[in-house]
Amino acid sequence: MVYPAWIFVNRSLALEKIRCFGFDMDYTLAMYKSPDYEELAFELLLDRLVSIGYPHEILKYEYDPTFPTRGLVFDAHYGNLLKVDSHGNLLVCAHGFRFLKGAEIWNFYPNKFIQRDDMKRFHILNTLFNLTETYLYACLVDFFTNCSRYVNCDTGYKHGNLFMSFRSMLQDVREAMDYVHNSGCLKEKTLENLEKYVVKDPRVPLLLSRMKEVGKVFLATNSDYNYTDVIMTHLFAVAQRPWRSYFDLIVVDTRKPLFFAEGTVLRQVNTDTGKLRIGTYTGPLQHCAVYSGGSSDLVCDLLGVKGKDILYIGDHIFGDILKSKKRQGWRTFLVVPELARELHVWTETSEIFKELQSLDVQLMPRGALKPLGGARREVGEVACPQTYTHVGSLPTTDPGELRERASLSRAENRADLWLSHGMTQGEGGGDTL
Repeated sequence: MVYPAWIFVNRSLALEKIRCFGFDMDYTLAMYKSPDYEELAFELLLDRLVSIGYPHEILKYEYDPTFPTRGLVFDAHYGNLLKVDSHGNLLVCAHGFRFLKGAEIWNFYPNKFIQRDDMKRFHILNTLFNLTETYLYACLVDFFTNCSRYVNCDTGYKHGNLFMSFRSMLQDVREAMDYVHNSGCLKEKTLENLEKYVVKDPRVPLLLSRMKEVGKVFLATNSDYNYTDVIMTHLFAVAQRPWRSYFDLIVVDTRKPLFFAEGTVLRQVNTDTGKLRIGTYTGPLQHCAVYSGGSSDLVCDLLGVKGKDILYIGDHIFGDILKSKKRQGWRTFLVVPELARELHVWTETSEIFKELQSLDVQLMPRGALKPLGGARREVGEVACPQTYTHVGSLPTTDPGELRERASLSRAENRADLWLSHGMTQGEGGGDTL
């Protein structure tokens, strides 16, 4: 199903004051087809874990797109996947594929509250690339919990004289993620079948052309040049000129979020070979040139703009939105493609939500508590089967607050705009921007 695209304004933005538009590539200009892309990444992750010693039986698991959602938290102490609101209050708790209820949750979390700032214990899965990682944690916990060879402990599993903690499981999965994404195996498989894994939208060139008529346009991606070149060439196949001509500045290998702090050495890329030129680039901006590394400060210098002159568009809550906003004052535009389905659920069940809101108004009298509870159960029965995943909608959520439903809590006070699709996707023939 194709859902309409929505733009949400979190903070007023005068577009006539924007002099420069910046883009991430992955999951922004280049949207990956779900669930095909996640299935590929999941298979590669399983293969990697087996290669480092995990049981071959885990290969039986297949990726289920109805389970994970962006923004969940993995508890490295107890091995639970958690959904929390913007204040740290626990909403959902799953151990493997088993959802804990009542007393079970209280045994782990007496206040049904966590300190999300404890990054050593709580790993926040806040990118679209983390969807496969989220599902993998559930699979591993499910496997070891139900495998007779292992003894279940509060903080892990015991097998003979060996003990595997949930913390070590987290480390193994993180290393597997780094291997799959950095070794090139995921990128190689993606490039072998672009039609299967990458959305090709013919409106992308038109969008960038219009933006370039009113300002400067740049690309800042963590991907290397060779991968970027193939992906962008695929996206701009319908265009009448090379994809690089649509940008005033192209920066690859940015290593965000480091890019928004001290950054790295800015080097020029040989676009014929994909190799980096020796030495730090110190010259002026060159037309259609490609650079590697650098920092957000260097981007401003090369383009001749200041922080608030820039509107940066990306999908990574921490790497794209929080850091660019906090360190540089860039205006920010968060792409949340999975939000489109949630908005569809919201509109399809709007009448029952209106009823709930009217009961909220009547909450002051004590007698209103009973029908309100029944209405909330009715909302859950109608909305939950239609939502994006088994754990419900994006954190944080509250049926009475569209703003809360639409936000990922850490970005709520940072992103100026939100978009419920890729930059040009959506129902109908019109353009999003």
